[in-house]
Amino acid sequence: MALATARHILVDTEEQALALKKQIEDGTDFADVARDHSQCPSSHSGGDLGQFGPGMMVPEFDKVCFSAEIGSLEGPIKTQFGYHLVEVTDRTE
Repeated sequence: MALATARHILVDTEEQALALKKQIEDGTDFADVARDHSQCPSSHSGGDLGQFGPGMMVPEFDKVCFSAEIGSLEGPIKTQFGYHLVEVTDRTE
């Protein structure tokens, strides 16, 4: 079974997500942005979600985690929870 390891930032609006994405692209550390801005409990660990298999996350999130290039910054991704920025840090087949 494939497994992905990812971290994410969850915010309320697409505008917030885009502004935070720009900060990260401009060199601010992903984990620092997650700790300061993410509304997910994973913010305390810099947005780290650990390792998970297909179907363990909502479909929109799952799709990105099992298709994005490792290390790329993806999003904003809209789910029922809000808007996510996602970085897949590892994936095994």
